[in-house]
Amino acid sequence: MALMCAIGVLLSFIEFPLLPGVTWLKYDASAMPAMVCGFAFGPAAGLSVGVVGAVIHGILMADFTGALMNILVVAGFVLPAALVYRRSRTFRSGVVGLVLSVIAATLMAILGNLLVTPAWLGVPLDAVVAMILPILTPFNLAKGALNAVLTLVVYKSVSNLITPKKKQVKGR
Repeated sequence: MALMCAIGVLLSFIEFPLLPGVTWLKYDASAMPAMVCGFAFGPAAGLSVGVVGAVIHGILMADFTGALMNILVVAGFVLPAALVYRRSRTFRSGVVGLVLSVIAATLMAILGNLLVTPAWLGVPLDAVVAMILPILTPFNLAKGALNAVLTLVVYKSVSNLITPKKKQVKGR
């Protein structure tokens, strides 16, 4: 889990804009290690990795509001998929959980923007509301989809390394 926290923090510094003309909204893959951890060790572990990574990034960048927003989005991203996958550890369950997670993370990002942005950044609520459909929703859906695809690729690659060995049956 500590390694996933470190990877998440490192990934938080590799960021780029997804939408043309909206350069202040940047994508980073820092939620992916938290989701991999959520699949491997459960929802609490995944959420812990995401929160620790967000707090460390917030401290290093002196960005309290960004850390708070990231915690909200990571909670929305990690918890639904990790809960679904914990119940049924199949590829299909993972995909269904990740689709739910993309939607939940998008809703959390919108909620966070409605609450945090006017309160701490001084942006009028009307301006935030005007950005929900044309900017915030497409950005967060794209961000969540990228993190979901990365999670599927990475988790499949590393699951045997980070989860306890299953009963292995040798061929006869």
